Amino acid sequence: MKNQFLNVVAIISAVLLVGCKQSETDRKSAEKIENSVKYAAGLAIYDYGDYSVVKVNNPWPNASMNYNYVLVEKGAKIPDSLSGYEHVNVPVKTIIATSTTHVPSLEMLGVENSLVGFPNLDYISSEKIRARIDAKKIKELGNNQSLNTEVIIDLNPGVIIGYGIDNNNQTLENLKKSGLKIVLNGDWNEQTSLGKAEWIKLFGALYGLEDEANKIFTDIETEYNATLALVKDAKSKPTVMAGAMYENKWYLPDGKSWGADLIAQGGGDYLWSESKGTGSLSLPFEAVLNEASNAEFWIGPGQFTSLKEMTAANSHYAQFKAYKDKKVYSFSSKKGKTGGVIYYELAPNRPDLVIKDIVKILHPELLPDYELYFFEKLD
Repeated sequence: MKNQFLNVVAIISAVLLVGCKQSETDRKSAEKIENSVKYAAGLAIYDYGDYSVVKVNNPWPNASMNYNYVLVEKGAKIPDSLSGYEHVNVPVKTIIATSTTHVPSLEMLGVENSLVGFPNLDYISSEKIRARIDAKKIKELGNNQSLNTEVIIDLNPGVIIGYGIDNNNQTLENLKKSGLKIVLNGDWNEQTSLGKAEWIKLFGALYGLEDEANKIFTDIETEYNATLALVKDAKSKPTVMAGAMYENKWYLPDGKSWGADLIAQGGGDYLWSESKGTGSLSLPFEAVLNEASNAEFWIGPGQFTSLKEMTAANSHYAQFKAYKDKKVYSFSSKKGKTGGVIYYELAPNRPDLVIKDIVKILHPELLPDYELYFFEKLD
């Protein structure tokens, strides 16, 4: 009889414990958890302890749907309301990235050894990653629009970080159907510097390194804002032109783009700041000459790395005051050992360095001891 009584008590206790645990989980799920992302318009992360909810919207311009993920730690109980979200087990052990802008986050978090595959390996400039490529530890995956699915399936990564310019990447869809986990990254579609950089928090969540990612981003944010504070003391606002000819059109940053925002934040008067787009603007040469013939600075002249190279391509570049005064600055000169432009890879992740470059170019008196990191004055 005593044993029967104890068995009943044990059963009741177990039921009560399960009920209490479930109630606690439900309580946490019902709590108002704040989004840990502050600047990135296309990313939201909600941390519930043993799982996180990640929401990605606008991973490309005019995206028609949002993408929702649950990052699940081992043993976590996930509410039924999240059953329709893509589930990814974390922390991930191996990863495939598809853009060079994903690489710096891995390196800053110290998890670059988890990268097992990448398309167009020559584009990567990071010395640490290049050493792993040379050691045959990272597989070549072709290109983004036709990834080598056979190699990827054989690698069986914990997650693939994808991106797209539209909703038309059939390769990613096929990989998803094969059972692989794909998380979209929309960092390239952010229009603010800190918004782009904040996507490191996605990688922090995937690796269980949220605190480390938050600290890295906060340090970048602090440096960025400290440089902006210096610009308030600038005594002038020099005029700035940008871009270069390609075939019969001149391509330059639109007025609401990331590039234009950097020039404005750095204390420059970008001559196309009133244009409304967020991408690039294409204009006839005559329109650019009419607007910018007397611009004081020329920042980002396409892929050119010398003044001689510019006029060899188009003698009309010499008509601009910025060219005549040798105030042309390019980021295309600094490349990795296989030709990848370092700016394309690192700049979106390190706006604190980019803004210092811009301020050094336009207002050198504000940063007398700083040396340009990405840009170089063309001779």
